[in-house]
Amino acid sequence: MTINKSKKYEPCYLLALHSSSETFGVAVLDYRDPTNTKRNATFPIGKNLSNKIFSCVEKVLPSKAWKKLGRIAVSIGPGGFTGTRLSVVMARTLSEQIGCQLDGISSFKLMAPRLVQFLEISDQESPFWIIKELPRRGTIGGRYQVKYIHENNNEIIELNKPHLIKKSNHLRPALLAKEDISKDTIELLDICEQRHRNNQPSSWENVLPIYPTSP
Repeated sequence: MTINKSKKYEPCYLLALHSSSETFGVAVLDYRDPTNTKRNATFPIGKNLSNKIFSCVEKVLPSKAWKKLGRIAVSIGPGGFTGTRLSVVMARTLSEQIGCQLDGISSFKLMAPRLVQFLEISDQESPFWIIKELPRRGTIGGRYQVKYIHENNNEIIELNKPHLIKKSNHLRPALLAKEDISKDTIELLDICEQRHRNNQPSSWENVLPIYPTSP
């Protein structure tokens, strides 16, 4: 993947990539568009991602427009080893060659706004866990909390990124991880947009996949 950096282009697109499951999600926003319309698509391509990742992204944002990216966000897992790595590598390469910011967000943080509604009301102001059982590996969990900004507006803070948990730990309250790639990819793009508006710095060098290891 090579992009001509000798010519300057006006950045105008935000791109989100989510490949932490068998379904690949792509979402794009042209921030010159006054309607703030987000385009997104999901591709249930499983292990064929290595052969189709570029063509899938092109269906949402043609490659000729990649040089106009102003910021990228990518899900860093936990998820499938190969799929997560492929989208992270693509995002890092684009970010480095174009010179744009890159945000790496865990897949559990992306699903947290959807899942928090399933907590008991008494637990919704306290830290909570999102957990997932990994075959032959144990339990992976991330810790989150709702931060209330003002009425009808809040955000989820990631207190601890997903990691393997010792069996002796009793995680309460806890929600089971549940993916909705279409919604989670839009959430990823929303985070990208917010950070872009706030001019929040983020380097591609710091964005790495989450591969759970022993606690």
